[in-house]
Amino acid sequence: MRTFHLVPTPFALAAFLLASAAAHAQTAPAGDAQTMPTVVVNASADASAEGLSKAYAGGQVARGGRMGILGAVDMMDSPFGSTSYTQQFIADQQARSVGDLLQSDPAVRMSRGYGNFQEVYVIRGFALDSDDVAYNGLYGVLPRQYVSPELLERVEVFRGASAFLNGAAPGGSGIGGAINLMPKRAGNAPLTELTVGVESGGHAYAAIDVARRFGEQQEFGVRVNAAKRQGETGIQREDHDVGMFSVGLDYRGRGYRLSADAGYQNFDLTSPRPSVGIGSVAVLPSAPDASKNFAQPWSYSKEHDVFGTARAEVDLAKDVVAWAAFGSRSTREANSLAEPTLTSINGDAEVSRFDNARKQEIRTGELGIRGKLVTGAVKHTLVASWSGHWNEAKNAYAIGDKFATNIYAPADVTAPPTPYTGGIMSDPRITQKTILNSYALADTMAFLDDKLLLTVGLRRQQIKDAGYDYNTSAPQGKAYDESATTPVAGIVFKASKDVSLYANYIEALVKGPAATGTYVENGQQLNVDNMGEVFAPYKSKQKEIGVKYDGGKLGMSAALFTTSKPLLAVVGKRAELDGEQRNRGLELSVFGTPMQGVRLLGGLTWLDAKLSNTGVAANNGKKPIGAPETQMSVGGEWDVPGAPGLTLNARTIYTSTQYADLANTRQLPSWTRLDIGARYLTQVAGRDVTLRARVDNVTDRNYWSSAVSSFNIGSLVLAAPRTVVVSASVAF
Repeated sequence: MRTFHLVPTPFALAAFLLASAAAHAQTAPAGDAQTMPTVVVNASADASAEGLSKAYAGGQVARGGRMGILGAVDMMDSPFGSTSYTQQFIADQQARSVGDLLQSDPAVRMSRGYGNFQEVYVIRGFALDSDDVAYNGLYGVLPRQYVSPELLERVEVFRGASAFLNGAAPGGSGIGGAINLMPKRAGNAPLTELTVGVESGGHAYAAIDVARRFGEQQEFGVRVNAAKRQGETGIQREDHDVGMFSVGLDYRGRGYRLSADAGYQNFDLTSPRPSVGIGSVAVLPSAPDASKNFAQPWSYSKEHDVFGTARAEVDLAKDVVAWAAFGSRSTREANSLAEPTLTSINGDAEVSRFDNARKQEIRTGELGIRGKLVTGAVKHTLVASWSGHWNEAKNAYAIGDKFATNIYAPADVTAPPTPYTGGIMSDPRITQKTILNSYALADTMAFLDDKLLLTVGLRRQQIKDAGYDYNTSAPQGKAYDESATTPVAGIVFKASKDVSLYANYIEALVKGPAATGTYVENGQQLNVDNMGEVFAPYKSKQKEIGVKYDGGKLGMSAALFTTSKPLLAVVGKRAELDGEQRNRGLELSVFGTPMQGVRLLGGLTWLDAKLSNTGVAANNGKKPIGAPETQMSVGGEWDVPGAPGLTLNARTIYTSTQYADLANTRQLPSWTRLDIGARYLTQVAGRDVTLRARVDNVTDRNYWSSAVSSFNIGSLVLAAPRTVVVSASVAF
């Protein structure tokens, strides 16, 4: 039997695929314009010939999703765990953000950025910053703090490390999983839909979605979306003003496909309720009234973003395609923050004013080629790709004096002056530059009439990172230019037509942290000798086994996984990457239609997370901050018999206790949330109308929803109060 070996470089593999394409072109019969096949319109966000994966029974999730350089992969063929939420589910949930939607995912819990209001997605106990969410396969293109759901066709959640599939996340997160957001495209049918709504506090919402196709064969598509959210939320005095506009274009020619997106978003918050630092209190206080606001009236957060992407895919031969993708984002941010830090269990706290200004420019791109060939009885799908990311951030800050407040009885104070500054607030200077380059090779081999699939690959990643002084822009600290290779191995065995067994080994790659920490000498607490030293990129290793079931109407999966990552630990007088966080767990999920008129979506995650070699003996064997042991999300929909068009739904979310400190002495209680809703489809004056209503946190429970972890310090996030959302959509 002939054997096939991976070629040593992406360029060699690309040359091999191109040669295959040329050979195919030479042997293919000639044709003329009269015999060319008709272009079939199949709108695809990533400009691929296959288009998006089809929705599974019930329409809430898709059969598969994008797996980085491997392209779109059916769930039963993938050696990884993932869920792809559809645009229909986004609309029916009346999701106000990506995080709002992902409350339905049992592997994900929501948290918040340290000291700010960006969404953080905790997957398998590891944080994924919103900076590291991908848009149509490209990192860093979307606004970094909040993404309007009106932009999105799919929300794809990949569970597990993903450095090989997508490249290293530029922000340094993504160890436990990845999120890829897919933009909308024009479908075959014309669309004009207007949606208006309102929620608790008088917060109003309006959106319009327009799509058309043009050309003799409908080859050119245009999709325009605009949305506006404005007004006070269910939290007193907290005002959100969000505006979004986007245009999505696609063209499907004979042998090639093009797509592009351009968008703008503003995200302005007035008196946003901040997180609460735990300070030195021995016991965490009970959660305040969730409808109250302990924000200062002068605090705000503003972010304005302009972003865009372009993609192209070309058929070089019947089984060989090449693609290119590029994206960019320009961001302007300004904040005046006032996060309280607890000083006593009765809710007393001290607050420091912290202002910052930020400008950020990002450029990113990807090139690749994918082809198929047969060697003996083995089918191969070969991929070679390059990806690059360039990020330049300019920052300035100003700090004011501390003042006292209480989270139960907040004290409004006049905004204190900010005498301590770094940089120029009106014109921030460069403080960081990060450049990533990587090359990847992969081969997916099919044996035994496609019953056994084996994927192997390597990615060589280069990370350059440099810091600069806030005032002078002079280089600061130790810049680094490091490279590492991350492998992948995944196997799928189709035990029957409806059962797949799988296993994988895959790694995450994270840019190295800066040394920090203290040690005690002669009764004095001193900074480590190598304070500020930047470590080389480090790897996080994952092993996983699982099983998937596809019953046609009902799907289920189960997975056992273990993931480990290095941690900073103080060894003697130095900080070293000698510690380890190991997260081990079990995931169960279910989706589909178990019976006519009933849809089910949810699951359970059990997590055993432990710290070792932390440098503090008392912390060894303890749990990391913000890693609950048990998470459950279960949602169902019921089409009411005898009432055509009426659907009732409910969702229960449970999160077990979690810790807010590494010593595990301060614990957040477990919490359970019940959400209910309904929708009604009807016609008014010959127009399709959808009425939706939803009540989150039906019992109006007050609870700390998560613990934010940054620099090994915990902060608490107070959950939202009972929130009622109603909307109406009209299709013209």
